[in-house]
Amino acid sequence: VRKYLEREYGSQRIYQGGLRVHTTLDAGMQRAANLAVASGLRRLDRRARGFVPPTGSVLTDGRFPDPIHLDDWDRPFAAGDVVRGVVLASDKSLAVVQLGDYQARVGPKEIEWTGKRIVSDILPRGTVAPFHVESLAEENGKKLAKVVLEQEPKIEGALLALDPKTGAVKAMVGGYDFERSKFNRSTQAMRQVGSAFKPIVYTAAVEKAGYTPATIIVDAPISFPDNNGVWAPHNYDFTFLGPIPVRRAIEQSRNIPAIKTLQAVGVQTGIEYAHKLGLMGDFPPYLPIALGAGEATVMEMCGAFATFANQGLRMKPMLISRITDREGNIVEEARPLAKDAIRAETAYIMANLLRGVVERGTAVRAKSLKRPIAGKTGTTNDWTDGWFIGFEPSLVAGVWVGFDEKKDSMGRGQDGARTALPIWIDFWAEAMKGKPIEEFSVPANIVFVPVDGAGRPAPLGVPGAHMEPFVAGSEPRAWGGGGKL
Repeated sequence: VRKYLEREYGSQRIYQGGLRVHTTLDAGMQRAANLAVASGLRRLDRRARGFVPPTGSVLTDGRFPDPIHLDDWDRPFAAGDVVRGVVLASDKSLAVVQLGDYQARVGPKEIEWTGKRIVSDILPRGTVAPFHVESLAEENGKKLAKVVLEQEPKIEGALLALDPKTGAVKAMVGGYDFERSKFNRSTQAMRQVGSAFKPIVYTAAVEKAGYTPATIIVDAPISFPDNNGVWAPHNYDFTFLGPIPVRRAIEQSRNIPAIKTLQAVGVQTGIEYAHKLGLMGDFPPYLPIALGAGEATVMEMCGAFATFANQGLRMKPMLISRITDREGNIVEEARPLAKDAIRAETAYIMANLLRGVVERGTAVRAKSLKRPIAGKTGTTNDWTDGWFIGFEPSLVAGVWVGFDEKKDSMGRGQDGARTALPIWIDFWAEAMKGKPIEEFSVPANIVFVPVDGAGRPAPLGVPGAHMEPFVAGSEPRAWGGGGKL
């Protein structure tokens, strides 16, 4: 917001002109986002790097400064916060730590997660380290804190939440610590999106090729000649399921069906739909983009998924609702800017398919929230990027996690469901607390037909039979639900 204001109005008018700027920020959601990202990144960093001993110290020539002071202590802190402290003294079994006006005693229990037992080995005298504050109390005039050792994560992340109906950004986190890095990973970081790109491929297939949730795709080995010989993609679990419907392909995030779908609709069509949905990058015209080889920002991905929640209308994200001068006159007022991106029935079918990802698929952990959530996980090669973008009719949020240096991995098996999704769940639980349950609006030309797990028409009551949405006229009447690929 500050950068926009400086560009449009100039520094003098901003800081001396009495402008009053109303942003779209929701303070409660922002607090929830800050907490979810910070705690999630610390958790992930421990898993990715293990314990990394703190290296900071306040000592000069073996002496403490007078007074001992850290910038963290200028702001009030409470139980639940992470605050840097200074080790005043330590031995094998105990360290005394100062945090502002409080003192804490740190023993083997408070460092247990590090795998170490000797306190002075990891917290020598003078060390500056972060601590999670469990409680604060005052006894006999002494301020006492109960803390557990933490570590500052190297792993980074971003979270953005917006209103799909207006594009108003409700919360934004651009990284672990603004003081450490001003780079905003929600709006500036172009990262490979992994399987979070697959819904865009299937959107093109539904709208351009008449695909339905019951269309059968054969999940079987394929190979393509390339400059390095042969490209033979595989599924995440190195297995093949044979003929499966689109619904199962997207719920289980199968790679081969996504590649075959992009091949069927055409790579250029896939790129066209990525741009229709608001992704601004230059995507390479190759089939691997079906698996997320292209790059996008968190804001772009949230805007794309918001289109599914908003009946095919893509809203331009906005950060400012209005600006007034010192007399209260309106200087600028934002109006939601909409663009027809996809048809309403396509958007509904995609939202319905992505509901299945949460109900039965790779994002099933989010089912614990007991809300009508739709979304998609994403993971890149070597586990360098983890994604989850999820939504309900009134809110969409995306989370990305990874290292700034793309060569660094979060560790084998650390996919989007294990890295980004837990952060998203923590945020969503707070952001939607007490909010009414809303269902996605069903367009008039959507019909529901009972089909079995293989996409064939089947009466309800048959094992695996469920109601599936179709654009009127595309519903299956025979085996295959639209043919095989």
